[in-house]
Amino acid sequence: MLVSEVMLQQTQVARVLDPWRRFLDAFPSPSACADAPLASTLRLWAGLGYHRRAKALHEAARTIRDEHGGEVPRDATTLRGLPGVGEYTANAVASFAFGQRVAVLDTNVGRVLARAVANRTLRTREARDLAERLLPARGVASHNQALLDLGAQYCRAAPRCASCPLACACRWNLEGGDDPAPLSAAVSRRQSMFEGSDRQVRGRILGLLRSEEASMATVVAYVAPVERTRVERLVTDLVKDGLVERAGRRLRLAAS
Repeated sequence: MLVSEVMLQQTQVARVLDPWRRFLDAFPSPSACADAPLASTLRLWAGLGYHRRAKALHEAARTIRDEHGGEVPRDATTLRGLPGVGEYTANAVASFAFGQRVAVLDTNVGRVLARAVANRTLRTREARDLAERLLPARGVASHNQALLDLGAQYCRAAPRCASCPLACACRWNLEGGDDPAPLSAAVSRRQSMFEGSDRQVRGRILGLLRSEEASMATVVAYVAPVERTRVERLVTDLVKDGLVERAGRRLRLAAS
């Protein structure tokens, strides 16, 4: 569950399924991941992007091994102490893996709360409080999953109100007014274009280094027609992020 939630951050489910299976096949426990070099995690991250998540997950596995006896913590507060684990991920793991009574608030749930329940823009504290007040006495995990699914399938950025099972009770549908979701807490903004972005070029550089060490000239040729100064800047950033390391005049995945 922890692996899937980290992989799903800013990434669609369809892109996560195969890497998630490969990852669990390679690392069936946190200690298995922690004992392997970071480069192994980075190689298994192919196709997911946002590679800092891979490094954070590897660091989280080491923390679990060294400080929690190899067992993923069960409560949200302790989970938030793991590298790369924020409030949403901690609550999702606590709820779905361990049945803890905590609310899960992401962009999908944020839209449902702002439209169906409040019909107004919600600040962060308001959205969190409302999500917690809605928790049932039992079946919390199913409740949280239902809100996530409503936001993913019906209460989208472009909502499908006509077929939504909450249409008869949704305050925005019944009362009207401007859409309260776009500026509400937890509702993500539209991402910048991927094509031609630094994110794309960073991914291509890491894609090359997954299979081989390479000189800067080889990296520049591989990501052409991107200009050399931009490639050098992005390589420097990858080194600072701890994802790439220099071995003499060659580049390779960190901790290879």
